[in-house]
Order: sequence, then structure tokens, then C-alpha cells
Amino acid sequence: MSYTDKMLRDGALEGKNIVVTGGGSGLGKSMTKYFMELGAKVAITSRNLEKLQGTAKELEAETGGTCLPLQCDVRHYDQVEAMRDQVLEAFGSVDVLLNNAAGNFISPTERLSANAFDTIIDIVLKGTKNCTLAFGKHWIDTKYQNTNVLNIVTTYAWTGSAYVVPSATAKAGVLAMTRSLAVEWAKYGMRFNAIAPGPFPTKGAWDRLLPGDMKDKFDLSKKVPLQRLGEHQELANLAAYLVSDFSAYVNGEVITLDGGEWLKGAGQFNLLDQVPEQMWDMLEAAIRAKKNK
Repeated sequence: MSYTDKMLRDGALEGKNIVVTGGGSGLGKSMTKYFMELGAKVAITSRNLEKLQGTAKELEAETGGTCLPLQCDVRHYDQVEAMRDQVLEAFGSVDVLLNNAAGNFISPTERLSANAFDTIIDIVLKGTKNCTLAFGKHWIDTKYQNTNVLNIVTTYAWTGSAYVVPSATAKAGVLAMTRSLAVEWAKYGMRFNAIAPGPFPTKGAWDRLLPGDMKDKFDLSKKVPLQRLGEHQELANLAAYLVSDFSAYVNGEVITLDGGEWLKGAGQFNLLDQVPEQMWDMLEAAIRAKKNK
């Protein structure tokens, strides 16, 4: 058994209809594929319809399942409502909403324009809000029970982070929304949970954020106590569990999946792992000498 193996039994998501925003590539695509392998029908959305159609065709061929590509800019509520109605027409119902669509800039904040800041807020926070309201209100109005919203946040959603301030601000809002609605809308049969992934390499996002040879210079695996990056199947396994009925008593949780990265960064002395063994020997000798005086 390996951490790259598939976790849930066959048919674990049979009968589930799932919407994945930002499902055309990267982690969204990986989660979508596993949902389909487990028997779910999945609608994937983004602004790039051509990419979505290619992904849907590829995943249907690989899994034998159903994948519905729908163009939607989550920043606009009318487009989200139209997307929701198209999914309902095609599938008859929706059981799960996975808010995965995101954007980010790595930049000193003073270099960002107000519009650049707004772009990230609008995709991540406003987009999550738009989708959650559109599907949540539908579920309430139709009294459709046993529904589930899973949000993808980040570990810096609760700590903040320099150089990704728009993303940190937006993800913190999504985190607060997750926990708030987990309490308020549980009475309508909805569950709300989130995953905070650490470094999971995705070619598109990493190429945009760390172009050229910057990926080699900034080896993120060195920041992880387990000394490796995450595998997509690990995230897909956790996501599938949280949207399945196996997690029926999990509500309002945010699960970190980062190999201990954020904990390493949180401790003020954690960078001492860069001290060589010889230096530790010298420090210990100096401490003993001081005690013996």
C-alpha cells in the first residue's frame, strides 16, 4: 500500500453529481478524475471552454464516466446561476459543490495595481461566494438534503503570508465562510469543509508563479519536514472522502495536507535545521562550559 494508491472502494461516489470549479487542469482535474472513477458524474467549469472540452473528453475516455464541460466566470453571479441551471438540466440534481477556482500573484504588494488585487479577490472570495449562494439557495428552496460544499483554501489562510497578500486575504475570507455556513446551514442538510493543501506541483500554476529556472532556485520540498512535495492522488483521496457519505459527521473542518510545512514555518526556531552538525557540537560544548563555571 502506498500514499499514491486510491483510497476509497469502487462505487463510493455512485449516484453523486458534483460541480468542480477550475476543473479543467491541475488539482481540479486530478480530483475530478478520481470522483469519476468512483462513480460520480462531474461538471467542470472555468472561463476556457476549449480546455474544459479537452479535459472532459480525456477523462471520459480514461474513466468511462460522465464529465460535463461548462464555461463560467465565477466572478459574475449571473454566469454562475446559468451554469447551475445547465448542470441541473443535464444531471437532474447536484449533490456536491467543490470551490476550487483560484488565482494568485507572487509579488511585493506595492507593485500590484488595485485591479490586480481585485482580480484575485473576485476569483477566490467573490467566486466562492457566488457559487455557494447560487447552489445553497437552490438546495434550500427545493429542500434538497445531504448536500456538501468543499472549499480549497491554503495554510496561509489563517496565518497570512507576505508577497501573496491578495490570495491570503481572499482565502481567509473563504475559510471564515466555510466555518460560518457549517453552523448556519447545517439545518438545511448541508455540510461545509475545506482542505488547505501545501505544495502540490501543477505545471500551469507553477510555471506562472515561478517562471524559468526559479522553480529550481526555490525548491519548496526543502521547506517540508517530510522532504517531498504532495502527490495529486493524496489530495484527490482526501477530497473524495470529504464529499462522500463516509464523512457524514465531518462539518466545519479545515484539513491541512502539507507534510508539516506550515508548522515548520510557524516556529521561530525552525530555521535552525540549517545549522550543520559541527556547529551544534560547538554550541553544546559552549553551553556545558558555561554550566561548569
